[in-house]
Amino acid sequence: MELPAQTTMGRHHRVLMVSDFFYPNFGGVENHIYYLSQCLLQRGHKVVVVTHAYGTRSGVRYMTNGLKVYYIPWLPFFMQNTLPTFYGTFPLIRNILIREGITIVHGHQAFSTLCHEALLHARTMGNKVVFTDHSLYGFADLGSIHMNKVLQFTLADVQQAICVSHTSKENTVLRSNLPSQKVFVIPNAVDTAMFKPDPSLRPSDQVVIVVISRLVYRKGADLLVEVIPAVCKRFPNVYFIVGGDGPKRVRLEEMREKHSLQDRVEMLGAVPHARVRSILVRGHIFLNSSLTEAFCIAILEAASCGLLTVSTRVGGVPEVLPLDMIVLAEPVPADMVSAVGRAIQLLPSINPFEMHKRMKTLYSWMDVAKRTEVVYDHAVNSDSNDLCERLTRLVYLMYYACGPWAGKLFCLVAVIDYIFALFLQWWQPAELVEVAPDFPVQ
Repeated sequence: MELPAQTTMGRHHRVLMVSDFFYPNFGGVENHIYYLSQCLLQRGHKVVVVTHAYGTRSGVRYMTNGLKVYYIPWLPFFMQNTLPTFYGTFPLIRNILIREGITIVHGHQAFSTLCHEALLHARTMGNKVVFTDHSLYGFADLGSIHMNKVLQFTLADVQQAICVSHTSKENTVLRSNLPSQKVFVIPNAVDTAMFKPDPSLRPSDQVVIVVISRLVYRKGADLLVEVIPAVCKRFPNVYFIVGGDGPKRVRLEEMREKHSLQDRVEMLGAVPHARVRSILVRGHIFLNSSLTEAFCIAILEAASCGLLTVSTRVGGVPEVLPLDMIVLAEPVPADMVSAVGRAIQLLPSINPFEMHKRMKTLYSWMDVAKRTEVVYDHAVNSDSNDLCERLTRLVYLMYYACGPWAGKLFCLVAVIDYIFALFLQWWQPAELVEVAPDFPVQ
């Protein structure tokens, strides 16, 4: 179900955004949560973010427009994810839900353990929950099998789910057994005011190809190792700018040394998001080599800066831009090199300012916020069950379907969570929790 950009019926929501991925870490999920929160605040809703501590950044912090962020004292142990504890976060999450008067808990990213735990605890306390899936996952490898079981457990009791592309929706429905009518498609967006073109910074005697990505296998770093030397050999006037860091950076450095491309391949390392625009405006073409992608915000940022995009035809990427703004290729070196050649031929017909103007009409974070409001309305208007009814329904209709062993384990987790909630209410009654004041957004 794809939502129109319609407004809600005057209802103001109190939303808790939860994910292991948030600033100061940078990425698509982090940007999505921040910009969506800012737009919801501007539209009169209360928004609070919960994430884990980042180094010395712990406790409560305030960001632009009074966005309140709880950096809870849980440190990451693997790829910015906190250690799964099932119940360790419950006292903190419960306290925040009561203090802030939260009505909707919105979890982000299937790989976030904090998101899964918060959604479980929120439903135990009777809150409405919404989940946004930002990535695509497989079905056959061991990690995906376990991840999909956890996703089935979490999404068995959500009111609504959001995916960033139609491909992502199909993937999520298949992995989680969630009814398709409960899943909405709301694409990401780009801050076009931040990403403006500046053709005067481009060299006139070269074609500059920009790559900004995490240098990991999933983002196609190994593909770049083969594509870059072939493109440099075929097009003598091409210059590469590679921004990003990761375990595959060593392979790119070795490739540059092996083919003596130090004067044609510029390696920038990790790039803060505030510097991304200054790098993009130096280029003519943006190259995305991802092997799997639900929706690529980097493509939107590049297009907003007036760059023609060359990308692998994977996941939800074909849904991102009109065909006259992107050249698609199969994720194999020969086809990628050919696509770069086609893009170079198209460059004379590309008007960066016209492309930027089109991006302003195609994508807007305020539009994303309006559509998300509709999902929140659906969640609030959905059926409410007390905890006993919910547990009975989940045990016999949903959690048990996860399999003979996983299903029983998930049932036990849900029951213990309910018992723990009763204990916490006895130990610290909700009436004794100090309510945090609301600060108006200017």
